[in-house]
Amino acid sequence: MTFKVNEIKISYREHKSVADSPQLTSSREVSQLLYANWDPDTLALKESFKILLLNNSNRVKGTYHVSDGGITGTVVDLRILFGVVLKTLSVGIILAHNHPSGNLKPSQQDKLLTVKIRRAAELFDVKVLDHLIIVPHGDYFSFADNGLI
Repeated sequence: MTFKVNEIKISYREHKSVADSPQLTSSREVSQLLYANWDPDTLALKESFKILLLNNSNRVKGTYHVSDGGITGTVVDLRILFGVVLKTLSVGIILAHNHPSGNLKPSQQDKLLTVKIRRAAELFDVKVLDHLIIVPHGDYFSFADNGLI
């Protein structure tokens, strides 16, 4: 008896050399990169979650839009998030989401999600370097700068 199954192909292709991409050294640089790559039309409309994928020198391999939600929250599926991290062979990530309300204070859910992602990342030897909350008026909150990572 023979069975046909799906063939799985996994690929990652660089369109821009990582050696030429920004090397992040501060939360300010991360926030500037996020604002430059976030759709300004949705920043005050709905919550979204993204990750920055990094190589061992903290150079940006790329960004990945993990999820969109509603006005007060979004769901992050760790299987999707880590599927992308592993596919790109990233060794570091920076988490980011927006608060449409303009409130910079992380919620309890924000803190719990960060811990959950950090625990999962440890299994793959991936470093979670920071988690930024950005708001429509251009400011940000860094978990690392505030001792939460």
